[in-house]
This record gives sequence, C-alpha cells and structure tokens, in this order.
Amino acid sequence: MQVTCLGAARTVTGSCFLLESNQTRILVDCGMFQGGKETKKRNASMKKYRPETLQHILVTHAHLDHSGLIPLVVKEGFKGSIICTKVTFELCKIMLLDSAHIQEMETEWQNRKNARSGKKPVEPLYTKEDAERSLSFFRPVDPGECYQVSPDIEICFHNAGHILGATYLEISFKEQGLESTVVFSGDIGRKGALLTGDPHIIKEADFLFIESTYGNRLHKSIDESKAEFLSVLREGIKSGEKIIIPAFAVERTQEILYILNEFRENGSISSIPVYLDSPLAIAATEIFKKYPEYFKLSVNHLIEEGDNPLDFPELIYTRTSEESMEINHRQGPAIIIAGSGMCNAGRIKHHLKHNLWRPGAHIVFMGFQAEGSLGRSIVNGAKKVRIFNEDVVVRAKVHTIGGFSAHADKKELLTWIGHFKNPKLEVFVVHGEESVCLDFAESVQNSLYLQVNVPQWLETVTLSPHKKTAVEPAPEVEDISHLFTSLEGQLRILRNYMEGTKDLEKEKVQHIKALIENTGKEMELLMKGNMDIKEG
Repeated sequence: MQVTCLGAARTVTGSCFLLESNQTRILVDCGMFQGGKETKKRNASMKKYRPETLQHILVTHAHLDHSGLIPLVVKEGFKGSIICTKVTFELCKIMLLDSAHIQEMETEWQNRKNARSGKKPVEPLYTKEDAERSLSFFRPVDPGECYQVSPDIEICFHNAGHILGATYLEISFKEQGLESTVVFSGDIGRKGALLTGDPHIIKEADFLFIESTYGNRLHKSIDESKAEFLSVLREGIKSGEKIIIPAFAVERTQEILYILNEFRENGSISSIPVYLDSPLAIAATEIFKKYPEYFKLSVNHLIEEGDNPLDFPELIYTRTSEESMEINHRQGPAIIIAGSGMCNAGRIKHHLKHNLWRPGAHIVFMGFQAEGSLGRSIVNGAKKVRIFNEDVVVRAKVHTIGGFSAHADKKELLTWIGHFKNPKLEVFVVHGEESVCLDFAESVQNSLYLQVNVPQWLETVTLSPHKKTAVEPAPEVEDISHLFTSLEGQLRILRNYMEGTKDLEKEKVQHIKALIENTGKEMELLMKGNMDIKEG
C-alpha cells in the first residue's frame, strides 16, 4: 500500500492521506488548510487527489481541518462514498454549509476589492450548493464496527475521544498474500475529558500515523485549568467589561458551557449574561443534545437527572447579525463565546474590533492557534493587529488556558502508543508543526524504541506487508509475562491510591517516588543494554 501525505505533514491543518492498494484509492480525511495565505493556497490544488478515481473518503471527525475540502472534491468529480460516524455526519452537515457561506462571503468581498483595482473576479473554493450536494455521498456508520470497503481492505472505526463522534481508523489490507494493519489516529483526545469518553486502546498494528499537535508539551490538569479560568472570569466580572472567548464551534464551545454551568451551580461566579454568538456553535450544541449516548457516563447521569449541563438560564443564543451587533452596545460585564476559534473569520472579529483596545476587557484563548492566524498573532503578544482593514491596538488582557485542549499532550500520546505490542511497529508522525513533529518523533524513538518517520507534504511512503512468523514463547518467558501482568495491576492500584489520598505522609511519598525512579532507571539500562529488546 502506498500512502501520500496530501496534508497535515509537518503542519497541523489540511489532514488528508491518500491510500492506494490493488487499484483501490481511498482518502483518510479530506481537511482544509488553515492559517496564513501561503498555507491556504494548498486548498485549491486537486491534481494529486484525482477525485474522479477515488472510491471512498473516510472521515475521522468533523473539524474542518479534517473535513473541509469534501465539497471541493465532490465538485471536482468524486462519486464514491464518504464514511464516518452518525454524529460526525450530523456535524459535517452544519460545518460544511457554514464553511461554504464563508467562502462565498470572502469571495464577494475580494471581488469588490478586485473591481476597484481593475483585477479579474475570483471564484469561491466551493459554494453552498456544492456543500449541499456533497452531503448526499455520506454513509454514516456506528463506532466500533468494521466494514469491508474492497475485497482486500477492511476498516474499523474506534472511539478517539477528542470531540463527539471522533474516531481513529484501523485499516487491514492484503497484498501479495500477506495481511497488514495500519492505524490512522485522527486526533486523539485526552484521558478524563469533560464530555467525551477516553480514547479506546488498540494493541495490534504494523504501521501507525499519529497526530502530534501537542507532542512537545504537557497540558495542565483540568482542575488547574478550571481554577485559572475561574480567576479570569472573576477578574473580568469585577472590571465590568466584556470577556471574549474565541471558541471552536464543536466540542470546545460545549465544554465551556459545561464549565460555566458548573461554576454558576456551585456559586463560584455571580449571575452574568453568557452570549453564545455563533449560529454554527448553536447548531452544534443542539446536535450534542440530540446524541447523549456519545457522552461519557457521568454527563449522561446528569442529563437523566434533569440537569442538562449545556443549558442554563443565563445562556443567550444570538442567532441573527442584529442580535450579535446589539451585544457590543450593551453596558456591563458579559461573557461572549464566538467563532471562529482561530479568529480568522466569523463574528469573533467584530467582538475583537470592539474590545481589543479596551484595557478592562479580557480575551481568553482556550484552543490551538495555527501559524498565520489572527489568534496566533494576539497570543504571541502583538501590540497591534489588523481587523477589517483597520489597525486595532491590543490593550485588553490576553489569556491562554491550554488545559482544556481536546488533543492529547506528549505524555498522553506516548502512553496511547505504548499499548501497541508490536516492537517493529513503524510510526509516522503527522499533524503537528514541523518542530513539534521532529521533537515528538525523537521522544517516540527514545522512550518506545520504535522506528519513526516524519513525512513531508506530498511525500509518498510504501507500507510493505511483513511476513509474520508465529513464535512459541519459552516457559521462562511465560512466567515473566505473569509477573508483568501482576506488576501492572499493582502499579495501577498504587497510582489510584496515591491520586485518591490527600493526607499521605511526606516521607512515605518520597520513599515510593525513589523506589519507582530506581526501578525506571534499571529498566532503562536493561533496554539500552539489550539490542534484542530494542530491535524486537
């Protein structure tokens, strides 16, 4: 099988991988490039895709950097099936139509500008009509199920956490009489996320394409991030100004609502208007309410008890442009949640224009900001930014709270990869900025002793099936395997005990820490000194 990296190679956005095997051509994801102008230029090139020859598009989740080019691929001749979970399909319905609306609006603005300067008009990447037409090609499936998409290829969808309905893909293929398995991670979520369940574990594969969005950093805990967010909210309420939260319409918005509801219920903040100023986020929230079975169990229990955490009295939906504009004329503190999450489009730009220059205002970033985006400029400390052809000085307080990320961090990614049993697993690090991909690849090599590659954009890699030889373990090895199982169980019990006990004696904690550190060092020496273990 050949895999061509049409996107998300040494960059975060544009996730798209072309699979070619025995006359079958499949896309894993079909994402839009986001960020600076040069990066976004890649969206228009369909030459490598050859849409008319594709049989299937497999979509891991609904975020536009994984689904945003589907209408263009359909426009250019795709006639196959688009396979994803039911929730992903529901979310794609609203997100692709919203994306098409943005394409049309931006093109209309550009053409007015072109007319004034005597330049030729341009066409939108795709239209709402293209987006509507693309929806007829979707074939929703249930997570956890497997499907034969060709005589030699079977795909299985597994829960990835991240956002509602998100999956990673397990793809088994046969070539030359040999069978192999490749896993595409999509975006892996965090353990203990607020709304979604933990990513499912997979243990068997020959090849892995793994995301690395936060592969070089560690997130704060959810509780630490909640405390930081609460502090910002209290400061903002005290100042009497607006608290502006640029938010991704799917998952991040719903998590913010969940936390705000928790704060108001436990009395952490006073009553304050919360404007959800994004038709897309409003529609996404309604879809979330429609599929409670995709939530983690604790959230489901709240809903069953009549306490929907995505709905509370202070929450105000502003669906129309007039309602949105009215917010900026109202006095007093308020929380405004608006898109887009990277501030490149949507109503958030109007709110930034009206509030960035106010010393008492607060801008709270709670999601990834791609290179070249307006959000990235503000986060990086720009003193002045350009919004709607106007220079706006940055006087508001800017906060970045990273602990609410829907992406697993370095430690969580390494832990997830560490469940694979195959010592000859070939790993391809993707979906991260170049420096992050390279850092994370080094971490995988150094800690898991696996073969790692960091592919370039448009690079094609060949996945050659391995002939697998059954090996009967010696009795001594079987005895050691039992010891491993016992040790793993004891470590889990110890960890749960320590994490659930607040009053441990300091000396006892230090003793346990020293014991674990010494054991880790012994294991590291064993791994480094035994080439058979390192090379499998």
